[in-house]
Amino acid sequence: MIRPDLTLVQLSDTHLRPGDGLMHGVVDTTANLIGALMMIENSDIDVSALLLTGDLADNGASAAYRRLRGIVEPAARRLGAEVCYAMGNHDERSAFRTGLFDGGPSTDPCDVVYTVDGLRVVVLDSSEPGQHDGHLSEAQLAWLADELATTSPRGTVLVSHHPPVPSPVPTAHLLRLRGADRLADVLKGTDVRLIVSGHAHHAACGALAGIPVWVGPALAYGVAAVPPRGRLRAGADAGFSRIDVFGEQIVATAVPLSTADEVYDVDAAERLRMVHEAVGEW
Repeated sequence: MIRPDLTLVQLSDTHLRPGDGLMHGVVDTTANLIGALMMIENSDIDVSALLLTGDLADNGASAAYRRLRGIVEPAARRLGAEVCYAMGNHDERSAFRTGLFDGGPSTDPCDVVYTVDGLRVVVLDSSEPGQHDGHLSEAQLAWLADELATTSPRGTVLVSHHPPVPSPVPTAHLLRLRGADRLADVLKGTDVRLIVSGHAHHAACGALAGIPVWVGPALAYGVAAVPPRGRLRAGADAGFSRIDVFGEQIVATAVPLSTADEVYDVDAAERLRMVHEAVGEW
C-alpha cells in the first residue's frame, strides 16, 4: 500500500466557547472538535501534526483556549503529533498566548515556526485587532523573508488564517487577506510548497505566486458556496482536512465531519487486492 511520507491534519475555525452554549443556538463546537479528533484517532492515519488554523475561540475568552488545549493536546500526544496553533480574527492575542503557549500577555503578532519531520511550518498571524479582514505588516513580511532565506529538507508549508486568494462568497471575499501581492513578492523563489488557510468556512483551492493555496473547511459550521439567489446561508456541515506529503507532491483533502448514508463498508485490504488485480502496480 502506498502511504504518504507524512500527514498533517488541519482543524480550522473551531470557534470554541468557554461554556456549554451553542454557537448561533445550533452548533456544539466542543462536540465537533472532540468528534473530529475521535475520527482521526480511530483511523489508520499516521498524523505528524495538527494544524489549528485560526478562530480557535469564538470570542477570544481565556477559558475557551484552556478548554481547547485540554481537548487537543492529549489527543496529539496519543497520536504522536505536533500541535501548531495559528491566530484568527476571532482570537485575542494575549489570551491566545497565555492559554496555548503559557506565555506572557502581549498584543504583538503571534508568528511561529515549527519543524515537523523535516517539513517547516511557518505560521503567520494575519489577524488585526478589532478587524475581521486579514493584514500582514511590513515587519512580518521582513521576518518571513529572513526565515525563508534558508531552505528546509522537505520544504515549507505556510499557514495564514486569512486566505490570500479571492472567494466566490461575497462576505468571505471582503474579509480575505489584504495586500496578498506583497506576500506573493516575498514567496517567489522560496521553498514554500503550500499555503494553508481557513476563515472562509468553505473548502477552496487557488494559487498565489504559483504556490497552491488550500482553504480548509471549518470545524464549526459551513457557509454555502452556492446559496439560493440573494441569500447567504450557513449550515451545520462541519469538516476538517488531511494534507498528505508524497515526495514532491502535496495533496489536500476535505473530510466531512458528519456521516452521510452508507454506500459501502468493506475490508480495505481485500478491496485494494481486487484493484491491484484489475489494474496492476504502477
